[in-house]
This record gives sequence, C-alpha cells and structure tokens, in this order.
Amino acid sequence: MRLAWLLSLLVLLLVGCAAEVHTSPQAYLRLSPQASPDAAVSVPPPALYPESPYAPVLPVAAPVNLTGTAEDTELAEASDAVAPEDEEVLDSETLADNAALQASDLAPPEEEGETVFLNAREFDFPVVDNEKVRYFVGYFSGPLHKHVHTWLERSTRYLPMMREIFAEQGLPRDLVYLAMIESGFNNKALSRARASGPWQFMEGTGRAYGLSNDWWRDERRDPEKATLAAARHLNDLYRMFDGDWYLALAAYNAGAGKIKRAIERYGTRDFWELCHGSYLKQETKHYVPKMLAGMMIAKHPERYGFTGLVYQEPLAYELIDLPSATDVDVIAELAESDYETIKKLNPELKRWSTPPGVQSYPLRLPVGSGVAFAERYAELPENQRANFVHHKIKKGDTPAALAKRYGVRADDLLRFNKLRDSRSLRVGQNLLIPLNPEASKMSLADLRESLRDDAPAAKARKGGGKSYTVRSGDSLYKIARRFNVSEQQLRGWNDLGGKSALKPGQTLVVAAAAAPGKVAAAPAKGKTVTAQDGVKTVVYLVQSGDTLWEIGRRFAVEEQQIRDWNKLPRNPVLRPGQRLTLQVKSTPRG
Repeated sequence: MRLAWLLSLLVLLLVGCAAEVHTSPQAYLRLSPQASPDAAVSVPPPALYPESPYAPVLPVAAPVNLTGTAEDTELAEASDAVAPEDEEVLDSETLADNAALQASDLAPPEEEGETVFLNAREFDFPVVDNEKVRYFVGYFSGPLHKHVHTWLERSTRYLPMMREIFAEQGLPRDLVYLAMIESGFNNKALSRARASGPWQFMEGTGRAYGLSNDWWRDERRDPEKATLAAARHLNDLYRMFDGDWYLALAAYNAGAGKIKRAIERYGTRDFWELCHGSYLKQETKHYVPKMLAGMMIAKHPERYGFTGLVYQEPLAYELIDLPSATDVDVIAELAESDYETIKKLNPELKRWSTPPGVQSYPLRLPVGSGVAFAERYAELPENQRANFVHHKIKKGDTPAALAKRYGVRADDLLRFNKLRDSRSLRVGQNLLIPLNPEASKMSLADLRESLRDDAPAAKARKGGGKSYTVRSGDSLYKIARRFNVSEQQLRGWNDLGGKSALKPGQTLVVAAAAAPGKVAAAPAKGKTVTAQDGVKTVVYLVQSGDTLWEIGRRFAVEEQQIRDWNKLPRNPVLRPGQRLTLQVKSTPRG
C-alpha cells in the first residue's frame, strides 16, 4: 500500500503541467482534536524503553548519517551561526516568538523527583509527570501564558496536516506538539544558531533531508515539506536509540553523537539520569520536560488556564505548478487575492518572486481560485510574468552590459537602484532590474528592502534604534563597552549565536529603541530618575544571570517590593535588557 502511494506521488511530480490544479487532501480540512474532541487516535503507544512491547513497526527508509564526528551542536553553530547576507527582516510577531522560545533564564529543579507515567489512553506518546515537567507546565501557563495562548490558537492551522504525515510515517500523532516547543507553529521562527522553520532545522540537517535553502526560498519554512523531513529525522533517531523516544528527542536537540557520547560517559540510557551530569547543555536537559509540558497543555488547555481560545482554520489551498519565475503580486492579481495571502500560503518564499530557473514550481493558492488562475496565467505572455529580475554584481559588470543583457536602459537601471554612475557598482551588490516596473503593485521601498543584506540595520531603522558597522579588529566585548551595553544584549538584538564571528562591514544593532513614554535604558548599576523625601526612583537594566535576590541585595530592598513595584509574578523570568523600577532609600551595595 505504501509502495503504491509513493509510486503515485512520483508520477504526479513527473507529469505536473504548467497550470494543472491540485486540491489539498480532504484530510487537511478536518478540525484538529482540540476543536473535535472525538477524533480517533489509531497509533499504538510507542516505547519509552527498548523492552516495552508497544514499540510501533516503523517503515524502512534510507538512513541519514546523524552521528557526526565531534560536538554536533557546537560544530553546527560554528559553521551555520553567522547570519547570512540574504536574511529577511522578521516581522514583530516572529521576533516576539523567537524571544519567548529562546529564553535562557530558566531555573527548573535539579532533581526530577518521583517520575510517574500518565494515563496511556490520553496520549499515544509516553508521557510522565515529575518535578521538572511540572516546572515547565507552570512556566508555560504563567510567565509565558500570553505566547502559549497564541501558539495554541495558531496550532490548528497545521495540526491536521502534521498528524496525517506523522501517522503515515509510523510516528505517534501527539509528537506533532514538538513543533510548538520548537517554533510556536511559526514558519518563520529563527534561532540564534540559524535554525529555521516550524521544526527548526539547521541548514545542513535540512539539506540532508531534502530541504533547499537559497536566495529565493527556504524550504525549512514550508510547513508540509519540513514536517515530512522532521518525521523522517525523528524516525531515524528513534531507530538509532533502540526505541527510546526521550533519547531520540534529546538527540533532535543536541545531535545524535552528543547523546551517544553522554550514554558512554555516564553508563546509562535513562534520559533523566543523563541530565544529572554536566556534559549535556541546559537547553538539552530542558528539552524533554518542555515537550511533555507542552503536550499536556495542548491536549487539555482549559485544565491549565487557557480559556477563550479562538483556533485558526486548518490549512487549505489549491496547488498549481508554475513553469517559470513569476512575481507574487502578479500571482495575487491573477488569483484575485493579495500579496500577503499568497506569501502566507507559501512561507518558504523569501523574495517577491518564485525562484527563477525552476520548472514546475509548486505554489499554493487560496481555495477556489485555481481554475480561474490557470486560465488567466495561460494567456499571460512569459515576459509579463516577472516585473523585476535580481542580479548580483560580478567582476566586469557595467550598467551598459547589464542593460543590454536584460533589454532595459542603463539610466533606468541606475536610477531605479539609486546609483549615481557605474563607479557606484561593487562586486556582490544586489540589483533590481526593472523589466515592467509600472505593472508592479509593490512599492519601490519594499522591493529595495527585500534586497538588503543588512537586516539588523533595517531593524534599527524601523525601530528607531542605533546601528554600528563592524570594523577590522572589533569584538562583541569591545562594541559592548563602547556603547555601554552587554554582550548578551548585542547577541539578542542581532540574533547572534554563541560562536558567531563578526565580519568587517557587518551591521549590528547597538541600541534598542526606547518605547514612547518610557525611561531610556539605564546602565548596569542603575540610573537615578527622581528623588523625593530621601527615596530615589532607580531604573535598573537586568543583566544576564541576574536574580531578584541579587538585585534586592544590591539595592537594599526586598524581593517582594521589586515584584510589587513592577507587577511581577511570584517566580518571574528575568530577561537581559528588561527594566525594573526600584524605590531606593540608601546607597546601593556594591
């Protein structure tokens, strides 16, 4: 049955024509279990330990080398962590998700305590309850409640599709909630280590599972392609660790080689025992309990205080195959839709157009628009499908040569790209070639912004912050001292990984914009704002590693007072750069 399905899929891929319309499977229109509590679970519970009799039979697939040769995560970060020059400017919603997902100031208990297996009839994945899991349940339903509320509402757009793919691959359907912990079901989520998409693939791992990433598209952000790749990756890890899901999940986060070495070092295959040592990073130690806590909340949101959820409709679309590169605004017009809708249905597209040089590019359209689009598209001359062409300057390029190559006037090319003359061209520069500029509905500013190499500078401009161009010999430490900020703040503002290397000419955000009506960021020791009756109001900028106890001791105030002044919960999560207002009666302690 599975072989027949694969052969059918291969035939469809080979036979696809320029405007043949496909409709998403009916299963993709089903409501998720949250909206339809009667949805059946057909996959038997998989094994937590190898000796369990409930391990599912997994389909055989070509294995991918997962073991690596050294510290998997560290090597990946060292090679992939530097922000690529073609990076997009992320929207505010994605930036908020990234910050919440990457919070590093977590403090779960060192010991997990008594571990109890929960009712297997509620989950098709082995779920346990212990002190660490309960900590993250409280963290998600407390400090992170607002974000998790959004993620739960967003989840139902993708859950039916994800569950179906996981079931087809022989995986527990409840394992799809891993995407909430990885990305909040945000296709554009991006980690400091440059992992991208709903399943947070590093570029190398994504490539190993068939996900392309170039100047035009990032298939790690394609919800269906990335989900299939994640299912294959998880399957491989599950087999590698002999049917132990907790070890497989830890390896998904840290790398299979890292977990194998941890097992050899400590002589145990028990995930919780491995976490007692210092070899695994905190992020990996937190990963499994976070996943279990997220799954428990997602299955029973009201039980944990998530009420009034307005779930999104499941992903539905019609699929067409484009024979040549086509601008998104042209597609939107022919489909009687809009630019944003087309981009949302196709989050893998990084630019204003589908990739050039790709025949039969699959593109999603709103339901009901496929047939009319195909008819209109067939009537549109090929030279009117793309209004702009991207060109990266190479050695020897001149305005005259480019004008001749693309059939445009050299003066138009220079004026469109705000260039004075041929001497303004530099190797590696991105140019927009205006083929039919009057036909485009996109603003020139948006088009030029899509070409930008300096995403941090764009963030600074939009947010009112300050940017700095890296010079030879600069380091994060030197730049942090120069602008009176911390290295952690620089990493956060610029999405830099722990081992990112700075390059001369790179643009960094070095000062965040102050919110209207707020006091500007104060130096680490606090800034006195007002003084009245011997009491000074101090705005303190939280530093990496700070706790309420340490701040209270430093300024001779009580923890509860700091909570009251700043309306903080009982166990707040402090983040570097956060501002705290303090009422100080005496000189702060050193």
